[in-house]
Amino acid sequence: MTDALMATGALIRDTFREALARKIFWGLFGLSLVMILFFLFILKIDIVEGGVATVSLFGGTSNRTQDVDRIVRGVYGGIATFLYTWGMFLSVFASSGLIASVLEPGRIELLVSKPVSRTHILLGRYAGNVLVVSCNVIFLVLGIWTILGLKTGIWSGTFLISIATTIFIFAVLLGVVVLTGVLFESTALSTMVTVALMIMSPILAQTGLMMRLLSSEWSRGIWRTLYYSLPKVYDMGKMTLDAIQSRTFSGFMPIWTSALFGAVMLSAALAVFSRRDF
Repeated sequence: MTDALMATGALIRDTFREALARKIFWGLFGLSLVMILFFLFILKIDIVEGGVATVSLFGGTSNRTQDVDRIVRGVYGGIATFLYTWGMFLSVFASSGLIASVLEPGRIELLVSKPVSRTHILLGRYAGNVLVVSCNVIFLVLGIWTILGLKTGIWSGTFLISIATTIFIFAVLLGVVVLTGVLFESTALSTMVTVALMIMSPILAQTGLMMRLLSSEWSRGIWRTLYYSLPKVYDMGKMTLDAIQSRTFSGFMPIWTSALFGAVMLSAALAVFSRRDF
C-alpha cells in the first residue's frame, strides 16, 4: 500500500514537472495574473462605488447596508460566472495535452515497464492534472476576491464557493478528456469532445421549456435522458451564482449526476487503458 501511494505521488510530481517544462503551469498562472490585473486596473470596479453613491442619494440610509450588500453580491455573482466559464475552457485546453502526452510512443512503453500498475499510472496523471488546475483556480479566485474585498469592504465568503464548483466540474470533464485520450490518443479530439459537452449543457438545461415544445413522448424521453446522463456544467454554474446571491438552493441533483458521469468516464478509461497493448 505504501509503495503504491509513493508511486502515485511520483506520477503526480511528474505531471507537475511536465506542466512546468511545457510552460502550461506558467501559462495558466500568467493568464490568471493578467485577469486579476484586468479587474484591478481596467474595470477599476468603480461601478460598485457608483452604486453605493446612488443608494445613499436616492435610497436614504435605513436600508443602505442591505442595498450595498445586494449590489456587491451582484458584482460578485457576475464575476464568478465569468471566471467559472473562462476558467473551465482554459483548464480543458491546458489539460488535454498533458493527458495525451503520456501515451506518446516510447514514453508509454517506459512507464508500463515499471513495477507500477496501469491504474496508478492513469490515476496519478489524472490527479496531477486536477492539482495543477486547482492551484491556478485558487490563485485566480482568491486574487479577485481580495481585490473586491479591499475595494468594497465586503468580504463575501460565498464567492469562494466558485473554487469548489470549478474544480469539481473540471474533475468531471477531465474524465472525458482521459477516456478520449486513451481511446484515440488525440489532444484535439479530447478538447473537441469536452468543449462540445460544455456547449450542450446550457441547451440541455432548458428541459422544462423543451418538454412543452417537443411534440412526441419519445423525443422528450431522449432529451431527458441526455440531460440527466451528461455533466451539468451549466447547472453547477447556476448553483454557484444562486449561492453567491443568496437565492434558494435547488437541490443536489446536478452534483451527484455529474459526479456519477465523471466516475463512469474515468472507470471506462481505466478499463480500456489496462487492456491496451503498448
